[in-house]
Amino acid sequence: MQIENVEAAAGVLRDARRVLVIGCSGGGKTTLSLALADRLRLPYVSMDREFFWLPGWVTRGRTEQRQLIASVVKQESWIMDGTNASSFDLRLPRTDVVLWVRIPRLQCIWGVAARWLMWLGRTRPEMTPGCPERLDLDFLRYIWNFERDHAPVIAALAAYEPAMPLLELKSRRQVRELLDSLGRQA
Repeated sequence: MQIENVEAAAGVLRDARRVLVIGCSGGGKTTLSLALADRLRLPYVSMDREFFWLPGWVTRGRTEQRQLIASVVKQESWIMDGTNASSFDLRLPRTDVVLWVRIPRLQCIWGVAARWLMWLGRTRPEMTPGCPERLDLDFLRYIWNFERDHAPVIAALAAYEPAMPLLELKSRRQVRELLDSLGRQA
């Protein structure tokens, strides 16, 4: 169920206990998730840190990832930051609302480049320890092709949960408006 505006989304979010924030890297998913966690007083879960990466940028095995995700989604409340469509079957049935940060790709590339410069040689707090910030051509290619390769899968959320409230945030301005609608704290 598409939510049409940020005011309606703010109303849904005020009652939500489990929020899924998805979208392309560099679009601001983590920034939004952390701000929502603060305003809504919900625990923040980074899929990158908690499920996907081991130190040294080693990918955790798929079976273990799914076990960890299944365990966390059972919890009473969370804001989960991460797209990974292969785990929608675990996450969506427990999600109250989905926020799709759908920022244009050039802004996502700018966001990733700025993050890389800010954290150069260091690990961000929402990343697995031992995974210092990095930027390479494959990652930039992933961002450039995200809409083509991943948006159709995300757009098919209705196939998983037809009544799932979904808001697409297509600009940083909309993200700010949503956070402003929620105030400093809920």
